[in-house]
Amino acid sequence: MKAHKGVSTWCIDHPVATILLTIALVLVGLIAFPRLPIAPLPEAEFPTIQVSAQLPGASPDTMASSVATPLEVQFSAIPGMTQMTSSSALGSSLLTLQFTLDKSIDTAAQEVQAAINTAAGKLPKDMPTLPTWKKVNPADSPVLILSVSSTQMPGTELSDLVETLLSRQISQIDGVGQINITGQQRPAIRVQASADKLAAIGLTLADIRLAIQQTSLNLAKGALYGESSISTLSTNDQLFHPEDYSQLIVSYKDGAPVHLRDVAKVVNGSEDAYVQAWAGDQPGVNLVISRQPGANIVETVDRIQAALPGLEAMLPASVQVKTLIDRTQTIRASLHEVEITLLIAILLVVAVMALFLRQLSATLIVSAVLGVSLIASFALMYLLGFSLNNLTLVAIVVAVGFVVDDAIVVVENIHRHLEAGDDMREAAIKGAGEIGFTVVSISFSLVAAFIPLLFMGGVVGRLFKEFALTATSTIMISVVVSLTLAPTLAALFMRKPVHHAHAKPGFSERLLGWYEKGLRRALAHQKLMIGVFGLSLALAIGGYIFIPKGFFPVQDTGFVLGTTEAAADISYGDMVKKHLAMAEIVAADPAVQAFSHSVGVSGSNQTIANGRFWIALKKRGDRDVSASQFIDRIRPQLMKVPGIVLYLRAGQDINLSSGPSRAQYQYVLKSNDGATLATWTQRLTEKLRSNPAFRDISNDLQLGGSITHISIDRSAAARFGLTASDVDEALYDAFGQRQINEFQTQVNQYNVILELDTKQRGKAESLNYFYLRSPLSGEMVPLSALARFDAPTIGPLSIAHDGMFPAANLSFNLAPGVALGDAVILLNQAKAEIGMPTAISGNFQGAAQAFQSSLASQPWLILAALVAVYIILGVLYESFVHPLTIISTLPAAGLGAVIMLWICGQDFSIMALIGLVLLIGIVKKNGILMIDFALEAQRQRGLSPQEAIFEACITRFRPIIMTTLAALLGALPLMLGYGTGAELRQPLGIAVVGGLLVSQMLTLFTTPVIYLWLERLFHRPKPAPVPALATTD
Repeated sequence: MKAHKGVSTWCIDHPVATILLTIALVLVGLIAFPRLPIAPLPEAEFPTIQVSAQLPGASPDTMASSVATPLEVQFSAIPGMTQMTSSSALGSSLLTLQFTLDKSIDTAAQEVQAAINTAAGKLPKDMPTLPTWKKVNPADSPVLILSVSSTQMPGTELSDLVETLLSRQISQIDGVGQINITGQQRPAIRVQASADKLAAIGLTLADIRLAIQQTSLNLAKGALYGESSISTLSTNDQLFHPEDYSQLIVSYKDGAPVHLRDVAKVVNGSEDAYVQAWAGDQPGVNLVISRQPGANIVETVDRIQAALPGLEAMLPASVQVKTLIDRTQTIRASLHEVEITLLIAILLVVAVMALFLRQLSATLIVSAVLGVSLIASFALMYLLGFSLNNLTLVAIVVAVGFVVDDAIVVVENIHRHLEAGDDMREAAIKGAGEIGFTVVSISFSLVAAFIPLLFMGGVVGRLFKEFALTATSTIMISVVVSLTLAPTLAALFMRKPVHHAHAKPGFSERLLGWYEKGLRRALAHQKLMIGVFGLSLALAIGGYIFIPKGFFPVQDTGFVLGTTEAAADISYGDMVKKHLAMAEIVAADPAVQAFSHSVGVSGSNQTIANGRFWIALKKRGDRDVSASQFIDRIRPQLMKVPGIVLYLRAGQDINLSSGPSRAQYQYVLKSNDGATLATWTQRLTEKLRSNPAFRDISNDLQLGGSITHISIDRSAAARFGLTASDVDEALYDAFGQRQINEFQTQVNQYNVILELDTKQRGKAESLNYFYLRSPLSGEMVPLSALARFDAPTIGPLSIAHDGMFPAANLSFNLAPGVALGDAVILLNQAKAEIGMPTAISGNFQGAAQAFQSSLASQPWLILAALVAVYIILGVLYESFVHPLTIISTLPAAGLGAVIMLWICGQDFSIMALIGLVLLIGIVKKNGILMIDFALEAQRQRGLSPQEAIFEACITRFRPIIMTTLAALLGALPLMLGYGTGAELRQPLGIAVVGGLLVSQMLTLFTTPVIYLWLERLFHRPKPAPVPALATTD
């Protein structure tokens, strides 16, 4: 084979320039590396906005119909919105809007604000404020939880300090999204009126409300404009303290003033007395900090931690701020483990090269190419705006095997020419020139396998874009370095091998001898080899069809989220007791490092019957269980606490839900009829609970709330000139914790809240003491004359909508060993078995929904990768046939991947699919090395196909074995899977290692046979038996 002059020859002739340019490339990579941002995964979340609306005291039904629905009508017209959900509870509605991946979050925010403004005219007039929005995904795990406590400061003062100083300052830090202050007891002045005292004097709660609103104001007053000066006018129109309100005159009776203190207690308190949070067993206030969509987690937390010392210096000495949970610790630990994996992979690959080449200079040359290619890839990552994350680093780990392939093929060919007697320069020129096309073919066809990944849609496509581009850019760099630096260094440093007359054959020589014998037998039994190929193809297809399918492996991020649920009518005091009992169990588990929990209405927690737990586990090496195993271990202990359930799920870096969830996976049921929906949701929930494949089955209906209904007699009310609105206003004044006024300071504004006295507020008998004033006669009319009090009934604590339809959300985890694909089938079977009517529609959400989409596209992705490889090879070889020979190596790889996944108890997840795509690029290299040599031998030296393929197999055996072992050992550390984040990397490594093992054993024998068969089929050459080979059958 005649070597042609090209870039390799120029580099050999200009070694100084080549080395200096290489050094420059390395320096650029080293400069770029520390500037790469750190993240758990590439940014791939849907732009999400949460809208919050408050109307204290309004029932869930009122919030859903009069607040959520008008907003939903306007939001539904926003372009690019993929999902709209809402949850309405007592006094609050939370709406979550999810948009397409290509939608700008800033544009979406502007459109959401415009929709709120449009809907404002249809919202209740007595809403304290218009709905507000935040660019945050409520399903996202918090990135940082800070606990603030004080042994001396009252809870209201501490809460005020946290809100006005810590929360506001932290919220201004770049990347910070929502800050949920759990346990916040926001200061307020509470006016607690006595119903019987009001009745005795002849006053109503409306009189109290109007008196306060008219006597405590903060309005503009103007200024005095004198000839020589201007003086601003100021009055004492605004009241700030309870004693000031107590002295207000609200009426006169028999000529004597009636002060507010005569009919009510005015006290300092909190806006919501039914809220509490703990850091472990320490009461206090917790800041649960989430990032904005798209913000880098590590950079955001680093900015917060850098600002904390300055903020703490501004706090009183009695206030302590502690970092309770920091998500970046496990992120950094996971990336560190990948870096160790990368180092191990490099060492293993270098060891293989040393074993086969048995020459220090050759080993060092290949190692240099490997190092230069990997370091230079960091520069491209920086230019492309990528981050150092689990997927890009895994791409580099996997690329170790690819990168050395090119260098091994070049160096091995140069080594062969040195053994043949050429001098160093001539061997380098010949070796690089002969193998250049092969190296390009291998690399281009490998890159072709990644092309379909770049065009994958949805979240999965966004996630793996960085993976694919990182791997392909590293491969392309290695092509350049292998054809420039490798031959240059070989011409300078590689020496002729020294052969000893009586030396025993080395390992590679003995291996080659065994292979030669096996190859002769394979060529002598070609029909058998074709049968083996057909069987491997059938088994690979069958294995793919029947292996359990999954989405992403459940990660152990060291963070567990929990949602508690008690009886819908539970009191606040009982909820606190049960929460503390569960907290004791959590604290006693040896895997727990720290935890926080809260009860009461706060953030996404809308009812007293629900609470939240955030649990940080110890470092993976310091605990004996994974996050999932921790949940399984503690679940039976938690179930011992009666009347409450704690649903736990492991926090995930990939979170596709649109709202908080009690488990990893969600299924949503929708119907026009809320009652029918509730009935069938409960039936499906119970059916799934009877199936051992599911764990932690729950739904969000919460139908056990107590409702006291008041039937208004409109005819009786009309006789006194009263309306239903007057009755509603009176009830709202008494029981709605109504915000009737506010007072402002320079740093904040606070509410004045009207309510009945605490002893009367929880009793239905208090309704009998209500009086309304007739606008016709001025007389006091008892409420009992206008309304009938019905017995308490049962109703929902919250009402959910999905796309403007009543909805119920089912959440579930999976039992160990159960794949998501199997769970999808079982859930659909359960629906059919209970006979769910067609009027109720259902669909998966979050990860389960993305899994269904990815499952449908998997076969097309594999087919697209095969077609891309075929096209590239066809162009390179100018042949329709020879690419088929090369692609024939792939069924064995697929079979090996499926077998190894099955042996290791892994389902066929997205990571395993990526491993299979990698195999398409890796395994066909064996065929390229064989076919490229055989075709050249036939064209240049006139050898018959049998002679050419036999010589190709023997000559290229050593580089085939070396490159395969390099790729296998590069993936082996991923397969063995240790340390933080290993569960995400492991399926990819298992698929690659299994595929390479099986394909290497089979394709070394099946590929030459298929080559001969295709030659006979399409080219029909004249028979040319080779005496050295056995006769084919």
